[in-house]
Amino acid sequence: MTTWTDQNADRPISLTAPSGIDRAAHHRLDEAWLAAAWSHPSTRCFVVSGGQVLIDETADGRTELVMTPSFEAPLTEAHRYFLGIDEDGVSYFALQKDSLPGRMDQSARPAGLREAGLLLSARDVGLMVHAVGLENWQRTHRFCSRCGERTVIAAAGHIRRCQACGAEHYPRTDPAVIMAVTDEDDRILLGRQVHWPEGRFSTLAGFVEPGESIEQSVRREVHEEVGITVGQVEYVASQPWPFPSSLMLGFLARATSTEIDVDGDEIHEARWFSRDELRAAFESGEVLPPYGISIAARLIELWYGKPLPTRSAV
Repeated sequence: MTTWTDQNADRPISLTAPSGIDRAAHHRLDEAWLAAAWSHPSTRCFVVSGGQVLIDETADGRTELVMTPSFEAPLTEAHRYFLGIDEDGVSYFALQKDSLPGRMDQSARPAGLREAGLLLSARDVGLMVHAVGLENWQRTHRFCSRCGERTVIAAAGHIRRCQACGAEHYPRTDPAVIMAVTDEDDRILLGRQVHWPEGRFSTLAGFVEPGESIEQSVRREVHEEVGITVGQVEYVASQPWPFPSSLMLGFLARATSTEIDVDGDEIHEARWFSRDELRAAFESGEVLPPYGISIAARLIELWYGKPLPTRSAV
């Protein structure tokens, strides 16, 4: 299937552009190779802590992930994660620490993916997404779910192994569907979650349940949240969303009913918008555009026909 991302390569969905990094998974269990790669003078590494990294502005106005040669890296125990190799043969590692290191020049600043994802190059974003996903999983899965004993890190950060019962545990990814629902009049359905501020509307979304296809999940989530029934479901594109461990699967969905009945638990308000109505709501400030990093913005744009107003992620 040709996805919308393929057709609009000049405007890729955030966090999805090709990074140029080969994850080289076949090296993860080769301790001799990893040791040699770590000690190579071209190797670069960066610290990740609490979902944040250090970023810095260059003299020519670009924003970069702050990286150092491995021989200048801060000490860490086993929390060193191999992320891959670029086309020039440079190896990249992430170091998980309890806090980010200080910077002598005072110009670098900590940033999470919602900010950095809109500023960094495709290479740096790809490395950061990988590192943040691994860090979150490592911090929250330190004990074996089979026997309860503490696990140890293996495969350069991509496996946790229980030495008591032999179980191996892998980074989790939770599939979630996110959908732009339209009706026969080509209006779009947007909702506001209970905990969102006034004016923040976006596409509906939810997690895929066990034993459920993604198409079934789209239809169930829309009906549960706003009482709308959905017929045709068309896949658009996916986006890694490590907040903390999701993979967003984007869809266009056609409603077969239009009467809204919000559940009140997740969705506080939902409305149908024509393009003119949504444009007027943006211009008046009645509706805030979604953050540019989210696939929700691209799904709405696909229907809207042009870029949405931008909104900062911080």
